[in-house]
Amino acid sequence: MNNTLFDGLNTEQKNAVECMNGASLVIAGAGSGKTRVLTCRIANLLAHNVPAHVILSLTFTNKAAREMKERIAEMVGEDIARNLWMGTFHSVFAKILRFEAHHIGFTSNFTIYDTQDSRSLLGKIISDLKLEKDAYKPAAVQSTISKAKNNLITAQTYSQNTDNHKRDAYNKMPEIHAIYTQYQNRCKKADAMDFDDLLMYTNILFRDNPAVLQKYQKRFQYILVDEYQDTNFSQYLIVKKLAEPQNNVCVVGDDAQSIYSFRGAKIENIFKFSSDYPDSKLFKLEQNYRSTQTIVDAANSLIKKNTKQIPKHTFSEQELGNKISLIEFATDIEEGIGVAREIKNLVADSELYKDIAVLYRTNAQSRILEEALNKLHIPCQIYGGTSFFQRKEIKDILSYVRVCVNPKDEEAISRIINFPTRGIGQTTVQKIVLLAERTNISVWDVISNIELAGDVFNKGTIKRIIEFRELIHSFRKDLSEADAYALLQRIVELSGIYSFLKSDTSIEGKNKFDNMQELLNGAKEFTDEEEDEISLADYLEKIALLTDIDSEDDEFNKVTLMTIHSAKGLEFGHCFIVGLEENLFPSQMSIGRPKDVEEERRLFYVAITRAKMSVHLTYALSRRKWGNLTASTVSRFVEEIDAGFITEKNTSRFSSQPTQESTMFANFTALRKEKSQNDRFAQFKRKQSAAAQSNTSSIPQFEPDNPRDIKSGTWVLHAKFGRGFVESISGTFPDSTAVINFENGEQKRLLLKFAKLKEVS
Repeated sequence: MNNTLFDGLNTEQKNAVECMNGASLVIAGAGSGKTRVLTCRIANLLAHNVPAHVILSLTFTNKAAREMKERIAEMVGEDIARNLWMGTFHSVFAKILRFEAHHIGFTSNFTIYDTQDSRSLLGKIISDLKLEKDAYKPAAVQSTISKAKNNLITAQTYSQNTDNHKRDAYNKMPEIHAIYTQYQNRCKKADAMDFDDLLMYTNILFRDNPAVLQKYQKRFQYILVDEYQDTNFSQYLIVKKLAEPQNNVCVVGDDAQSIYSFRGAKIENIFKFSSDYPDSKLFKLEQNYRSTQTIVDAANSLIKKNTKQIPKHTFSEQELGNKISLIEFATDIEEGIGVAREIKNLVADSELYKDIAVLYRTNAQSRILEEALNKLHIPCQIYGGTSFFQRKEIKDILSYVRVCVNPKDEEAISRIINFPTRGIGQTTVQKIVLLAERTNISVWDVISNIELAGDVFNKGTIKRIIEFRELIHSFRKDLSEADAYALLQRIVELSGIYSFLKSDTSIEGKNKFDNMQELLNGAKEFTDEEEDEISLADYLEKIALLTDIDSEDDEFNKVTLMTIHSAKGLEFGHCFIVGLEENLFPSQMSIGRPKDVEEERRLFYVAITRAKMSVHLTYALSRRKWGNLTASTVSRFVEEIDAGFITEKNTSRFSSQPTQESTMFANFTALRKEKSQNDRFAQFKRKQSAAAQSNTSSIPQFEPDNPRDIKSGTWVLHAKFGRGFVESISGTFPDSTAVINFENGEQKRLLLKFAKLKEVS
């Protein structure tokens, strides 16, 4: 055994690394060195002569898998490390499905549909079924189908379940079952799977083919899973099946960082690990090597408010560090200005822009922040924008590649059959698709036999379709001989894409041409990096399985703007967590459901623990929603952090002294009017705590006002709840409702025509 493997590990990390056999649960707090434990554990297995090809390591991003593999290669050598089965759930099981595709009715060249492809196909199905487009949004339909697949509910099972029908009818989408059925049929006919299918079909493969399951059970003698708290039911079941019967499975995760239930993640998976594997060992990595003591202690004081969690107490031996700053602003506009100024101050103290992140709950918050940073000439990038491979010109080129690898790919054919323009219009494409549906064959089969469709298409159209077909045939002939770069270059030139993009001399056109060149550069690098010849199919799969985090460029010195969900797994020197208001964070949809509020609290915990040196919390007393200025209250989560870890900053200068930056956003007269309204609301906040203790029986008798006269931003009296502030009014009388924050601490949504309110000063 190589003792250097344990150099620098603390006692608990070393114990987790040394435990090779049986089931292990490693609870890894934020910044506790879990990646190092995973890599050292794998290296330790290899040092004990465990063959690399019997070790399966599953991650959630290609970036994490790549970093782990590089570290292991440094420890044991590249020749050994390359034989590890290491990658994301989707990449590993896509590889297995390509080997075993014939068992489930697919070919080994099946296409992997990304989100855009899936939504495009769903949109066509919704149109074909003549369903109301406003009711059946492709994104919403996709989300419902994805949730079903993550719980291993097939289209047939979904259609037979009456509860699904009732729920969909309640959500005004009663035909989801029909869409799901057609979607799966169209995917199967196109020899295509979406991301969720990769996991669902793996489960189906193992369920229906015991010999195949047994083969992979024997192959994978040791299984390691990163971020186990983020696994969904489908992933959980795959791991459980593969681990049998020896159960040499090690999972690493942190229940306090489980934040992806909206994607199907089941926190229960990590909670029930010990009951799934009764002989399992538990290791707790509690030392945080990332953050200051103050940040770690503040995060602990917050997360302990959750009732359901695996007990642990993270600690830091870093410097004590500054207290967390809490900054109140009058409006969301002033919040953007204030955050930009604070960042300016940090950089003036020799900090780099790239060490600073601004984290928010929703993407909609990014606009004001980006504008504020730009006005102060602070370089920034919004994380999670349109990735390189989702740009139209790149999708167009890659669709040619997809059709070459899998000519049944209906989505790709529809995209390129008339690009660049070759006189095959949308009406013709629709006829081809309809003919494929009627005859129960693929779109490519129709194109392959287009000469037989003289009763549907005229001679000119048939001639143009044949020319397209022959172009694809010419590319496909080179599939087995040319490498990815050579064939991609040929596709770009002979398809006419190169000339088409070159002819556009506009700035946008030049950018598209440059993007095409960058795609070719990437293919060349990918081909050169590999020792074996890389096919177009290999290259296509690599691109299809990229995760969001893999396509981000972190080399530039820019402030990062991102949602907290996107920030998981990352770290920054300084973090600004903005918009800390009730109904925004925690979100309005989670309030009232304790389980959801606990997940929102975990999300805030994740945000705080991204920071190494400093955390800045901000909130606004008013924020524009749907064009209207709405009063806000500070998030309950801020108050849950022990007060000893927080210092408050005075921001009155932002509203009392107009500056060049602030006037760029809005007329300051309007801002002062907004501020005056919020001053009244601030008075309510200060009174709220004391008023909560008062007895509502002392409310005086009064004659209610006409409900039509009640306005947002006013104070009212209610016979039962007492005095309150009208935060917002929605709807049209007599169906209008008011959201009111009462001095007893309650927030109520009341139907105005029955509320019996009286306006007071």
